[in-house]
Amino acid sequence: MSPSQVIVLATPVFLLAIAIEFAWGVARGRNTYRLNDAISSIGLGMLSQLTAVLMPLLKIGLYAAVFEHVALWRNDAFWTAWYGWLLALLFYDFCYYWLHRAGHETALLWAAHVVHHQSQDYNLSTALRQTSSGHLFGWIFYLPMAMAGVPPLVFGIVGLVDLLYQFWVHTEHVPRLGWFDRWFCSPSNHRVHHAVNDEYLDRNYGGVLVVWDRLFGTFREEGARCVYGTRSPLDSWDPLWSNAEVYWGLLKDSWHTRRWTDKVRVWLKPPGWRPADVTARFPKPAFDVANLQRFHPPMTPAMARFGGVEFVAMLGGVSLFLWHADSLGTVQAFTWIAVLTAVLWALGAATQGRLGMLQALAVQAGALAAGTAAAGLFGWHQVFKPLALVLVIAFVVLRWRRGQRPVGFDGWLVAGLAFSLTGDVLLMLPGRFIQGLVAFLLAHLCFIVLFRQDVGWMPRPRALLATLGIGAAMYAVLFSSLGPVLRVAVALYVGVIATMAAQAIGRAAVLREPGAVAAAAGALLFMLSDTLLALNRFTAPLPLAPLLVLSTYYAAQLLIASNAHPARHTPDRQADLALATAP
Repeated sequence: MSPSQVIVLATPVFLLAIAIEFAWGVARGRNTYRLNDAISSIGLGMLSQLTAVLMPLLKIGLYAAVFEHVALWRNDAFWTAWYGWLLALLFYDFCYYWLHRAGHETALLWAAHVVHHQSQDYNLSTALRQTSSGHLFGWIFYLPMAMAGVPPLVFGIVGLVDLLYQFWVHTEHVPRLGWFDRWFCSPSNHRVHHAVNDEYLDRNYGGVLVVWDRLFGTFREEGARCVYGTRSPLDSWDPLWSNAEVYWGLLKDSWHTRRWTDKVRVWLKPPGWRPADVTARFPKPAFDVANLQRFHPPMTPAMARFGGVEFVAMLGGVSLFLWHADSLGTVQAFTWIAVLTAVLWALGAATQGRLGMLQALAVQAGALAAGTAAAGLFGWHQVFKPLALVLVIAFVVLRWRRGQRPVGFDGWLVAGLAFSLTGDVLLMLPGRFIQGLVAFLLAHLCFIVLFRQDVGWMPRPRALLATLGIGAAMYAVLFSSLGPVLRVAVALYVGVIATMAAQAIGRAAVLREPGAVAAAAGALLFMLSDTLLALNRFTAPLPLAPLLVLSTYYAAQLLIASNAHPARHTPDRQADLALATAP
């Protein structure tokens, strides 16, 4: 049985324990759960398990290689006896202590480990909040076990035991436990570890035993009330940003500092260290635990129900994938990981209020359309592909009915989406490629008229020259592979989509509004999607073609539908528009 399957079997136990803790907290008048935070934490645990499928080489594989070629003492019979298992568990926990400590004392390793600490709640769902990038460097700390001759099977099992043990210590409902606290990692000891109070910072690293902390001077007993989270709050339910946030900050500091030595030291120094020149140019406010604000964007009851249902569906999908992950090829595994990640991201964006329910469902339907196409599940693909555009159209119509937006503006947007939906359906039918091309041609003409609103025709002619140049280069690549009819049709299509992208870019340059810029990015993604589709169809098959083509296509449609807004007219803006669009 694979580690992924063990996690799947353990999941009902985790959820039952979470339910019991929640019920206990409610009954005692001390609930420690928030739905949005719990979904975020468990979702990050799902993402961690998904990415681990792609990186077994970075832990077990490299460990096995060192064991095979460098082990100083080989005695499998010793390590598989009861005392060998116990010694291996102690050995693993010792290595884990130093990995965990390094994760708090080195910025690069903290960038991975920070995910586990970002929750401002402390409960059993926090235990499941795990990094997706810890696999990159964590394996190094366990190589002494391989050199000592601990077999890979023993290493894998004791590692799983060490990990599972740590689940129960993430709770506020278990008090101090006397003698147990002096020897083992306990809820009291681990609460200290998750706290950002000055007296608790960077303490109690042990996984099973807290003896290591007592030996190496990092132990602290629980006293004052713990405040949880990080000193630079994440303030987001986005699982991708959660994993990337600290890396991005380190990358920016490394880029901005002028000294080459500091560009390296940023990654190796303790978390929070910044070069003097960067601190002077980009200061950050000092941390004050008394003024720490809890991130809690409001959720309507309808959104809470939506999030709950989505979470259950997501849990089922991830469990199904993990159960079969070992039998999938790398490409197929990567495809479904990408699909499930997009579904998870949309759920986080919805619970944070960045996306509405229809938008989130459209993202998820688009991801499933791409995944089912790549997996050859054409029956399901024929459901999800049109469904994604139906949801986008429904979102636009509902927004128009609720808001004060010009009918003409949203009319052109709906028309463009409706022609795109028609094209989607036609391209799924055999022998309807030309008709599908015509439908998309009409869709792009509608988008051209849409992007003309408020700015006139081609306010930035250089953008048209650039997009036409890109289109012409692509047409030259395709030319020899096209028949006489397709040469005319594709030439016309390339001209129209290049014009659409140029019109969107010009509108963004004139309005200088985030929505216009995002819509222009959608138009460029449309060009990219069509380019990938053409190359795959007429030149040579591309790796992951369905995933790449459809993911960029749906991203384009959603960016345009969500961000194409009429200009915000003010007297000053009107003057700017008149000046910018003057001949």
